[in-house]
Amino acid sequence: MTIDTLRQFGANVDEGLERCMGMEDFYLEMVELGLSDERFNTLGDVLDSGNFDEAFETVHALKGVIGNLALAPLYNTICEITEHLRAKESVDYRALYDKLIEQRKQILEME
Repeated sequence: MTIDTLRQFGANVDEGLERCMGMEDFYLEMVELGLSDERFNTLGDVLDSGNFDEAFETVHALKGVIGNLALAPLYNTICEITEHLRAKESVDYRALYDKLIEQRKQILEME
């Protein structure tokens, strides 16, 4: 993963770098740490169990992490899940979760 590949993916790299004092290596390290957050897996489990209150808390925490990294495509999907859960709407959370995990996978597989 590089700054350029993240930019091509749609990340707001300049914003993320600003939060990391312009240090590219540090930013990339933070992106890797953020993407390895165990709450990505936890979210799938709690959504499958139907525990939407816990799912909201989990996705809301991820929203902060991914938002600070300025990973716009993931952030947008996380925001969509968050707002559906906040409103306690009946939607296909599995499809949204699968989209999120696919986006995460795309970044993790960048060279």
